[in-house]
Amino acid sequence: MNPLSTEDQRHLEAAQGWLVLGDLLEADAELENITPLFRVHPDVLGVRWHVYAKAQKWEAAFEIARFLVEQLPDDPFGWIHQAYALRRMTGGGVKAAWDALLPAADRFPSQPMIAFNLACYACQLGRLDEACTWLRKAMDLGDEKEIKLRALNDPDLEPLWANIGKLGPA
Repeated sequence: MNPLSTEDQRHLEAAQGWLVLGDLLEADAELENITPLFRVHPDVLGVRWHVYAKAQKWEAAFEIARFLVEQLPDDPFGWIHQAYALRRMTGGGVKAAWDALLPAADRFPSQPMIAFNLACYACQLGRLDEACTWLRKAMDLGDEKEIKLRALNDPDLEPLWANIGKLGPA
């Protein structure tokens, strides 16, 4: 896909700024100022996904992520965010998110956030041994201290909190 024009890039950056400030209406308005042809640009859709997620419009967020998975199957963003939205949308759930993200683990074997999210889903499904395996893999693939800190702050992994420090090498 062609790069965004300078003007469209400015609107995208403004939308990101409004998103950081928590003003979803202004962020959305900036995205609407982007040339219509480029509103399906992956960078624009990524920001729009975050706007919908912050607004808890999970069905819309899921549709964006699903489109990104179809159009850019080699980009992990769509896979991770599709599962994240699927977990929260009506008719979805943790098992649906697990099922949607699991194929991405083979497709992106070096992506720590896929392993981390699979650890979260496994933990919430009551598969604690599997959750530990996925969390260990995430720590091996990414920054171990950062992943441990993230895990200790993620309520999905609360059943593992007492054992996170004990996770040895895979």
